[in-house]
Amino acid sequence: MDIKRIATHLLATDRQVNRAFPRSTLTAIEKAIKASENAHDGEIRFAVEGGLDGAPLFKDQTARERAIDVFSQLRIWDTEHNNGVLIYLLLADRQVEIVADRGIHAKCGTDVWAAICSDMEAAFKTANYEGGVVGGIEAVTRQLVNHFPPQARARNELPDHPVVL
Repeated sequence: MDIKRIATHLLATDRQVNRAFPRSTLTAIEKAIKASENAHDGEIRFAVEGGLDGAPLFKDQTARERAIDVFSQLRIWDTEHNNGVLIYLLLADRQVEIVADRGIHAKCGTDVWAAICSDMEAAFKTANYEGGVVGGIEAVTRQLVNHFPPQARARNELPDHPVVL
Protein backbone atom coordinates (compact mmCIF):
# COMPACT_ATOMS: atom_id res chain seq x y z
CA MET A 1 0.00 0.00 0.00
CA ASP A 2 1.57 3.26 -1.19
CA ILE A 3 0.59 6.13 1.11
CA LYS A 4 1.54 8.76 -1.49
CA ARG A 5 -0.73 7.11 -4.08
CA ILE A 6 -3.61 6.90 -1.61
CA ALA A 7 -3.26 10.59 -0.74
CA THR A 8 -3.07 11.58 -4.42
CA HIS A 9 -6.27 9.66 -5.19
CA LEU A 10 -8.18 10.87 -2.17
CA LEU A 11 -7.25 14.47 -2.96
CA ALA A 12 -8.22 14.15 -6.63
CA THR A 13 -11.26 16.33 -7.19
CA ASP A 14 -13.88 16.83 -9.86
CA ARG A 15 -12.42 20.31 -10.24
CA GLN A 16 -9.07 18.85 -11.34
CA VAL A 17 -10.80 16.68 -13.92
CA ASN A 18 -12.85 19.66 -15.13
CA ARG A 19 -9.72 21.78 -15.39
CA ALA A 20 -7.93 19.14 -17.47
CA PHE A 21 -11.07 18.29 -19.46
CA PRO A 22 -13.27 21.37 -19.82
CA ARG A 23 -16.43 21.18 -21.92
CA SER A 24 -14.53 22.35 -25.03
CA THR A 25 -12.02 19.51 -24.68
CA LEU A 26 -14.77 16.92 -24.16
CA THR A 27 -16.50 18.26 -27.28
CA ALA A 28 -13.27 18.00 -29.29
CA ILE A 29 -12.82 14.41 -28.09
CA GLU A 30 -16.38 13.52 -29.08
CA LYS A 31 -15.86 15.06 -32.52
CA ALA A 32 -12.61 13.09 -32.93
CA ILE A 33 -14.42 9.85 -32.06
CA LYS A 34 -17.26 10.61 -34.51
CA ALA A 35 -14.77 11.41 -37.29
CA SER A 36 -12.80 8.29 -36.47
CA GLU A 37 -15.80 6.01 -36.62
CA ASN A 38 -16.66 7.32 -40.10
CA ALA A 39 -13.37 5.84 -41.30
CA HIS A 40 -13.74 2.27 -39.99
CA ASP A 41 -16.17 -0.27 -38.60
CA GLY A 42 -14.89 -0.19 -35.01
CA GLU A 43 -16.15 1.51 -31.87
CA ILE A 44 -14.11 3.82 -29.63
CA ARG A 45 -14.95 5.07 -26.15
CA PHE A 46 -12.94 7.44 -23.98
CA ALA A 47 -13.25 7.55 -20.19
CA VAL A 48 -11.42 9.68 -17.63
CA GLU A 49 -11.47 9.20 -13.89
CA GLY A 50 -9.96 11.60 -11.37
CA GLY A 51 -8.98 9.04 -8.78
CA LEU A 52 -9.98 5.78 -7.20
CA ASP A 53 -11.75 5.71 -3.88
CA GLY A 54 -12.75 3.18 -1.27
CA ALA A 55 -12.01 -0.50 -1.64
CA PRO A 56 -10.38 -0.32 -5.11
CA LEU A 57 -7.88 2.23 -3.82
CA PHE A 58 -7.04 0.39 -0.62
CA LYS A 59 -6.75 -2.90 -2.50
CA ASP A 60 -4.23 -1.08 -4.72
CA GLN A 61 -6.24 -1.60 -7.90
CA THR A 62 -4.09 -0.76 -10.91
CA ALA A 63 -5.14 1.51 -13.74
CA ARG A 64 -5.25 -1.59 -15.97
CA GLU A 65 -7.59 -3.43 -13.61
CA ARG A 66 -9.84 -0.39 -13.35
CA ALA A 67 -9.86 0.04 -17.14
CA ILE A 68 -11.05 -3.55 -17.52
CA ASP A 69 -13.85 -2.84 -15.02
CA VAL A 70 -14.87 0.29 -16.96
CA PHE A 71 -14.70 -1.62 -20.27
CA SER A 72 -17.25 -4.02 -18.83
CA GLN A 73 -19.44 -1.35 -17.19
CA LEU A 74 -19.68 0.60 -20.46
CA ARG A 75 -20.48 -2.65 -22.32
CA ILE A 76 -17.76 -2.02 -24.87
CA TRP A 77 -17.48 -5.77 -25.32
CA ASP A 78 -21.03 -5.79 -26.65
CA THR A 79 -20.27 -4.98 -30.31
CA GLU A 80 -21.23 -7.21 -33.20
CA HIS A 81 -17.69 -7.71 -34.47
CA ASN A 82 -15.89 -7.57 -31.11
CA ASN A 83 -14.08 -4.44 -32.24
CA GLY A 84 -14.69 -2.02 -29.39
CA VAL A 85 -11.78 -0.07 -27.88
CA LEU A 86 -11.68 1.80 -24.57
CA ILE A 87 -9.11 4.54 -23.98
CA TYR A 88 -9.07 5.03 -20.21
CA LEU A 89 -7.22 7.70 -18.24
CA LEU A 90 -6.73 7.50 -14.50
CA LEU A 91 -5.81 11.14 -13.93
CA ALA A 92 -4.43 10.78 -10.39
CA ASP A 93 -1.82 8.30 -11.67
CA ARG A 94 -1.57 9.95 -15.12
CA GLN A 95 -1.79 6.47 -16.57
CA VAL A 96 -3.53 5.56 -19.79
CA GLU A 97 -4.81 2.10 -20.54
CA ILE A 98 -6.29 0.83 -23.76
CA VAL A 99 -8.57 -2.16 -23.50
CA ALA A 100 -9.54 -3.65 -26.84
CA ASP A 101 -12.14 -6.30 -27.47
CA ARG A 102 -10.83 -9.65 -28.67
CA GLY A 103 -11.61 -9.01 -32.35
CA ILE A 104 -9.26 -6.04 -32.63
CA HIS A 105 -6.79 -7.06 -29.91
CA ALA A 106 -6.04 -10.31 -31.75
CA LYS A 107 -5.00 -8.28 -34.79
CA CYS A 108 -2.97 -5.58 -32.99
CA GLY A 109 -1.56 -7.02 -29.79
CA THR A 110 -0.35 -5.46 -26.58
CA ASP A 111 2.71 -3.65 -27.99
CA VAL A 112 0.63 -1.46 -30.31
CA TRP A 113 -1.65 -0.34 -27.48
CA ALA A 114 1.29 0.23 -25.12
CA ALA A 115 2.98 2.53 -27.65
CA ILE A 116 -0.19 4.59 -28.06
CA CYS A 117 -0.58 4.86 -24.27
CA SER A 118 3.03 5.97 -23.93
CA ASP A 119 2.57 8.75 -26.50
CA MET A 120 -0.57 9.94 -24.73
CA GLU A 121 1.13 9.93 -21.33
CA ALA A 122 3.97 12.03 -22.78
CA ALA A 123 1.42 14.65 -23.89
CA PHE A 124 -0.22 14.61 -20.46
CA LYS A 125 3.13 15.37 -18.77
CA THR A 126 2.96 18.77 -20.46
CA ALA A 127 -0.74 19.16 -19.56
CA ASN A 128 -1.72 18.69 -23.22
CA TYR A 129 -4.79 16.62 -22.42
CA GLU A 130 -6.84 17.43 -25.50
CA GLY A 131 -3.91 16.86 -27.86
CA GLY A 132 -2.94 13.67 -26.08
CA VAL A 133 -6.42 12.16 -26.24
CA VAL A 134 -7.11 13.26 -29.83
CA GLY A 135 -3.69 11.93 -30.86
CA GLY A 136 -4.49 8.64 -29.13
CA ILE A 137 -7.83 8.43 -30.93
CA GLU A 138 -6.07 9.06 -34.24
CA ALA A 139 -3.54 6.29 -33.50
CA VAL A 140 -6.31 3.84 -32.57
CA THR A 141 -8.14 4.92 -35.73
CA ARG A 142 -5.18 3.89 -37.88
CA GLN A 143 -5.36 0.40 -36.38
CA LEU A 144 -9.11 0.12 -36.84
CA VAL A 145 -8.96 1.38 -40.44
CA ASN A 146 -6.34 -1.25 -41.14
CA HIS A 147 -8.23 -4.16 -39.61
CA PHE A 148 -11.89 -3.07 -39.74
CA PRO A 149 -12.43 -0.99 -42.88
CA PRO A 150 -15.82 0.71 -43.18
CA GLN A 151 -18.76 -1.42 -44.26
CA ALA A 152 -21.65 -0.16 -46.35
CA ARG A 153 -24.17 -0.62 -43.51
CA ALA A 154 -22.01 0.32 -40.53
CA ARG A 155 -23.97 1.55 -37.55
CA ASN A 156 -22.85 3.35 -34.43
CA GLU A 157 -23.17 0.72 -31.69
CA LEU A 158 -21.79 2.76 -28.77
CA PRO A 159 -22.15 6.41 -27.76
CA ASP A 160 -19.34 8.73 -28.88
CA HIS A 161 -19.37 11.17 -25.96
CA PRO A 162 -16.53 10.93 -23.43
CA VAL A 163 -17.32 9.50 -20.02
CA VAL A 164 -16.18 11.34 -16.90
CA LEU A 165 -16.30 8.98 -13.94
